[in-house]
Amino acid sequence: MLNRRGLNRRDLLTHSAKLAALLAGAGLLPQAAHASYNTAAFETKTMSDLLKSLGGSAPLESKDVTLTGPDIAENGAVVPLGVSTALPGVKKLMLLVEKNPSVLSAMFDVTDAVDANFSTRVKMGQSSNVYAVAMMGDGKVLFAQKEVKVTLGGCGG
Repeated sequence: MLNRRGLNRRDLLTHSAKLAALLAGAGLLPQAAHASYNTAAFETKTMSDLLKSLGGSAPLESKDVTLTGPDIAENGAVVPLGVSTALPGVKKLMLLVEKNPSVLSAMFDVTDAVDANFSTRVKMGQSSNVYAVAMMGDGKVLFAQKEVKVTLGGCGG
């Protein structure tokens, strides 16, 4: 079937594929997002060990880092948590659960092109302090904390 310009479907698909290849070759197509996994960081047991493995300084509490989450979680298997900041120069945002077997629950790499506002669900085996941590480009580490009480454990409890 021909369209107004006299192209059939096969020609249109061929031209579209050539255009997509040209744009990709010039770097003008969006890149696929991918997750990075830092095995050493996710195996740490304490916040100080985690920051040491990532090359961060001693953490400072800051009102510029926001942690959102419930005061009481009915089910520790799915605890909704969020971390955000409006500070410029943030390189990583992390969610830490102090009493989990592995303290690091989530880590997000941040660039200037990304809004530093993330939310996820984590497992918590028991009531614990939860930390939202922002690692800055200059190595400074800022955090916010809150206690989340769990009524039903999520890590096999």
